[in-house]
Amino acid sequence: MAIALPGQLNLEESPSCGSRSVDYFEKLEQIGEGTYGQVYMAKEITTGEVVALKKIRMDNEREGFPITAIREIKILKKLHHDNIIKLKEIVTSPGSQKDEHGKPDGNKYNGGIYMVFEYMDHDLTGLSDRPGMRFTVAQIKCYMRQLLTGLHYCHINQVLHRDIKGSNLLIDNEGKLKLADFGLARSFSSEHTGNLTNRVITLWYRPPELLLGATKYGPPVDMWSVGCIFAELLHGKPILPGKNEAEQLNKIFELCGTPDEVNWPGVTKIPWYNTFKPARPLKRRVREIFKHFDRHALELLERMLALDPSQRIAAKDALDAEYFWNDPLPCDPKSLPKYESSHEFQTKKKRQQQRQQEEAAKRQKTQYPQSHARLPPIQQSGQVHPQARHGPANQSIHNAPPQGAGPSHHYNKPRGSSGGTSRYPQGANTSGGYNPNRGSQSGGYNNGPFPPQGRGPPPYSGSIMPGTSGPRGGGSYGAASSFPQGPYGPPAQNRGSNKMGGNRNQQQYGRQ
Repeated sequence: MAIALPGQLNLEESPSCGSRSVDYFEKLEQIGEGTYGQVYMAKEITTGEVVALKKIRMDNEREGFPITAIREIKILKKLHHDNIIKLKEIVTSPGSQKDEHGKPDGNKYNGGIYMVFEYMDHDLTGLSDRPGMRFTVAQIKCYMRQLLTGLHYCHINQVLHRDIKGSNLLIDNEGKLKLADFGLARSFSSEHTGNLTNRVITLWYRPPELLLGATKYGPPVDMWSVGCIFAELLHGKPILPGKNEAEQLNKIFELCGTPDEVNWPGVTKIPWYNTFKPARPLKRRVREIFKHFDRHALELLERMLALDPSQRIAAKDALDAEYFWNDPLPCDPKSLPKYESSHEFQTKKKRQQQRQQEEAAKRQKTQYPQSHARLPPIQQSGQVHPQARHGPANQSIHNAPPQGAGPSHHYNKPRGSSGGTSRYPQGANTSGGYNPNRGSQSGGYNNGPFPPQGRGPPPYSGSIMPGTSGPRGGGSYGAASSFPQGPYGPPAQNRGSNKMGGNRNQQQYGRQ
């Protein structure tokens, strides 16, 4: 087996023999951690290229190579798109010559395995969690359009992501957004009749059909997650922060109303419907709660958060929504400002350090109390105490102006032409929902080429206009108050549990 050249994908043959060593890379900084292993920012020594190294933890695997890593590698070999994270190659490290008891280890397969990804400067959660950060409507449209484009590509290639959330959406300093963490992804087909697990998607972004126990589902589960992300960006904070499955369903019903056979045909046959249905009917309140949203944004959100999966809008139809063709138009990704690297793991670590410093300061203040807020200076004989003086000099001491807040970033784009013909070929599905019986028809989520966009992308403007609208009034995004852990992955305790109902560390470059 030939050794892969720098930048080439080393996946065509088994990496167990002849693959490059991790020693070809210099680890610079850890940017993620979880039960899956660690993620590092690293530099390829020969070329100087910066990459992300995700170590696949093997010590907990009793049945061979982790199935989540196998799925991720297989799916990423299949998907090649500007809005999908790129897996560059797989590298290995030699195993220890001794076991945990210090005795010679005869297992030659106990070395480490690393997935090498292109490096991205931020994830959406880490970036939005920066102090003072605000996204404008034009920025939100830019990120949402890229998210929907990448997800549509997945769906037409018959791949469900099954873990769309902010920390799995990576962004570089060129403004490009990419879907990552395909450890829970899996292929699907309209002919597939088997059951799928409903223990997927981080709790805050999990759709009602999975929470009610459905095991037959399709692309609409991803679109519910996209709707939660969309509303979170516009609203300034997560919209459905449940602590467990029962509370999560209750929050969904309070927002979207009680599901029944009228608004969701067949819902009463889903396994856990009778267990979790509300004691009294609840009306849908999406328009009431988010009445401060733009009219076109509210229309799109309503279709994304449809209770009935068959009525939930598809990614390709969402891309053609009027929201993306009205002022302000999506900004050019390259026009977005550049920031210091912001991953969820790093921002959480900074917040922990800040809390520790504040607690230490409080303890010190308790141990060494001061009788006066300000101690007078030592005075020479005959000198008047400064605090006894009168006039402007004394006023300047006590009436100093407060320190101002740092600048926020706002960008708007002028209006361009809207309308136009459909951007998708004739015969494509226009229902906006998921049809499990559509077989191999053109359009929809079946395997096939990415459909051309006849309408074309919205024009970009060369100018950038600062704005001042707040996160709730004008749709801009204010800094979130409690985003959880992990740059390249995991949700924190207060961002919702994942998988089996418990909180789980996960990674956008990979999954445990």
